[in-house]
Parts: sequence; C-alpha cells; structure tokens
Amino acid sequence: MRRVTFLGSLLIVGLLSLLGAASPGRQQQARSIHVEKVRDNLFVLRSVAPMESANGGGNTAVLIAASGVVVVDTKNPGWGGLILSKIQELTSKPVTTIINSHGHWDHVSGNVDFPSTVEIVAHENARANMTKMAPISGLATPCGEPNGYACKVLENVTDRPADGPWSQPNVFKGRNGKGLPTKTFKDKLSLGSGPDRVDLYYFGRGHTSGDTFVVFPALRAMHGGDIVGGKGIPLLDANSGGSGVAIPDTLRKAADTIANVDTIIPAHGPVRPWSHMNEYADFNRDFLTAIREAKKAGKSVDEVVTSWKVPRRYADAGYSEPQSAALKRNVQIIYDELK
Repeated sequence: MRRVTFLGSLLIVGLLSLLGAASPGRQQQARSIHVEKVRDNLFVLRSVAPMESANGGGNTAVLIAASGVVVVDTKNPGWGGLILSKIQELTSKPVTTIINSHGHWDHVSGNVDFPSTVEIVAHENARANMTKMAPISGLATPCGEPNGYACKVLENVTDRPADGPWSQPNVFKGRNGKGLPTKTFKDKLSLGSGPDRVDLYYFGRGHTSGDTFVVFPALRAMHGGDIVGGKGIPLLDANSGGSGVAIPDTLRKAADTIANVDTIIPAHGPVRPWSHMNEYADFNRDFLTAIREAKKAGKSVDEVVTSWKVPRRYADAGYSEPQSAALKRNVQIIYDELK
C-alpha cells in the first residue's frame, strides 16, 4: 500500500533540509540547484542537498522578464545565494522582484540573501505570519512515525516540545526587517505589463491564511504554492490561519476564476497539468464532507483515522493513503473548526 503522501514528502523535503542550517560544512558538501525549463523564459529551480531525501525547500520559479528577473519563493535558510548564482547562469539581468507564495520558512528564508533593492511581495496575511513564524500545527514531531532520522535531525536544530508542533527558524529576527515583504496586497495585484505581467490572487484560507496563486498569464503557467498540494491530503497549518473547512472553497474559487493556464508549478513535487486544480479541489471537498459526516455521527477522531480511506475515484488517479499521524492531525484540525 502506498503510504507516502504530499504531507509525508513535505516532512522529508522541508524538515530534513534544516540539517544544513545546523551543519554548514556538511550542507556545502554537495548542495546544488537543478534547473527545469517550463517555458523559454520561465524556469523551476529545484534544490539538491547531500543527505538522503534532504532538500533545500520549496520549488523556486524564475521569470526572466524584459526589465529584470522575478523570483517566486526562496527556499530554506542559506539557499538564497545559490538561487542568485543559478540565476546568473541563466541571465545577466538583475533580480528585481521576489514573490512569496506564503509565509513558511522553506519558501521565504532565502529572501535575506538578496540585495535590499529587490522588492519583496506577498499577501498581507503572509507578511504577518512571517513576522511571527509560529510553530507549524500541521508538522508535529515525526518521532514515532517512520521518520526517525528526521526526528534526530530536528532534535539537533530546534528547541521545541518533544511532542508538540515544530518551530520554524526565523531568519528575519534581529535583521531589522530585512527580507520581509516590502509590498503587500489584499485580493489581487498585477505586477509588470504585457508578456511580463504577473497576476497575484488571494481567494481565502487554506494551507495558511496567506496563500497566493502566482499566475504568468502570457505563459499560461502558475506557481501554486503549498495550497496546491500533490495527490494526498493537504498540510494544514492552523497556527498560521490554515483551514481544513475553508480550503475546498478556496481551491474551487481559484480553479473557477483563473483562466487560460495549462501548467502548475507546485511548491513541492513535479509540474502538473491544470486539470489537477479541479481534481484537487474536488478531493478536498469530498474529504471535508466525509469528516463533517463522521463528526455529525458522533465518531471520535481516532475512529475516523482507523476507518477513512482514499475514495476509489482518487486512488485510481494516484492519490495515496495518508500516514495515520498526518490523517489524525487534519481530522483534529477540522473537528476543532466545526465546534
């Protein structure tokens, strides 16, 4: 049975990567960035790190525009310089803009390595989350799950309760705001013009309270951030405003509003076709419906965890059964919201 879901992948991709922050020498041993072309002037920068399954954070999108380079997300602490170096291999144009899809450390920490002249843009809620860097409710300590190695790494690089949410590193603290967004928006914002226009959309709570859909209309492509998960249950960070009740509506609004997009760059994992948006919105709606009905029937969280399975429609489409701990976290978050 397939047991690894988007959440499990994110645990490995995001958490193990912090080993580099704790051991710079080992981090520099084999860190690199792999470039994948999406369009002639749009690229995905994927991080490669030395330890097994370790990574440097979320997928970075790079748009080479006429007046400069637009970067979406900047990975984990210490990866901003590598992103800059890789961009310099692609173009001599300067980076003018960073867009953060949301406020989690593995998408924003590289901000501090960019010149202060770069404009940093994010949703207003994402900026608020970045100033706090609250523990991530959807990423509880993986000890006890089949991630013992990750647990050992985390014990070395963070101070957090042994059985509680995992604390994010705050690279902005003590830097007088360097790296924090300098421009925010509420519902929609367009940057640039013509073939270089980038549209930023906010449709509501989901993975966090500040998830931005970054659309490159002329290229028929979008960076979806972590709210556009893979084929499995989402990661819900209630501590940063995430919502298992709101996420189906947020995804549906995005799928129905954003037009003429063929390609999705997710925050983690492979590039996906636009059809994934509709499928993923439906999956989250059906998951919420099942949990809502279970609560109404008086089932406990543990009873739901032992009984819920990925519906056949989605299993046939490649959706994986979640680890029990990940499922329990999501069910508990939704139960708490439904009180």
